Amino acid sequence: MLRKKSAKYFFCLLTVLFWFSGVYAQSGKKPNNTSVQLPASQVAALQFLDSLGRLDTSGHWPNVDPGLFLENLRVFATTPLRFYEGKVTNFCAYSALTYIPLNYDPEGFSRFMVKLYRDGKATMGKVDFRPGKAVRTEAGLIRYKGALDISPAGQMWFLVLADHFKGYLNIFNHRFHKGDENTLWASTNFAKFNRMLRRLFPFKVHARGADIIRPSISKNKIYRYLREKLEEGPVFLYLNNRLLYKKAHVVARFGIPTHYVLLMDIYEADNGKLNIVYWDYGRKSLQQVTPAFLKKIIFGITWCTIKKTK
Repeated sequence: MLRKKSAKYFFCLLTVLFWFSGVYAQSGKKPNNTSVQLPASQVAALQFLDSLGRLDTSGHWPNVDPGLFLENLRVFATTPLRFYEGKVTNFCAYSALTYIPLNYDPEGFSRFMVKLYRDGKATMGKVDFRPGKAVRTEAGLIRYKGALDISPAGQMWFLVLADHFKGYLNIFNHRFHKGDENTLWASTNFAKFNRMLRRLFPFKVHARGADIIRPSISKNKIYRYLREKLEEGPVFLYLNNRLLYKKAHVVARFGIPTHYVLLMDIYEADNGKLNIVYWDYGRKSLQQVTPAFLKKIIFGITWCTIKKTK
């Protein structure tokens, strides 16, 4: 009899514990003993998003779910390195530059996105975004791109950037049509990439290189050069990623740049090679390369320093 009562009490205790854990999960609260401390900028972004409560469906973005939109922004604010351009898209340049607002001003980015959602237009830096109807209708409908499928906020941001900024690669496909996230409409040449940085963010932007001519930095100096630039601020590399990501089924690897990544670290290995750590495809990657190979794949180097305000 005593054993049955003990089992009954144990079952009741488990029920209470599961109920409390469910309450925490539904309310979004964390136990008081958590040791995770978010930076003040991320806390400010979350406080702003929480203050909104629930968003109504936007008449400007009919296919963007408001609940999922807000959840996307919370993830962007707290885990910026998970931001992802999607599979087989030409959004890599827009994804790379998104590191800046998500790391330096997540609250400002959240406010911009909410205003864009509510009003169909918003301003960031020196740019007034007024996306066209085709773009506003498409956001939320992009499919078969991995995690981007369930990121309507990410789709909005990418489509708005590609819709506003143009370079010579976009001349023959200037207006958005279904599926253009995979075409030259969404592509970015080096000058366009640097122009976006200068117009969007309060950074001083420097650049070396071009779409077809590599920067004149010798293989013996490439390591020291990149290390020095990392001390100043964010560093972006414009690469020939067909060489960086070697695949057996690729017969020809054209000697042109096709991809943008954020360089996060570079250091020398014991074997004389260089270890490069970079942010790409929603995650950090590590590659070990020779100085000569690194020089070969880099066509553009862009680095930023924060402008001092009076």
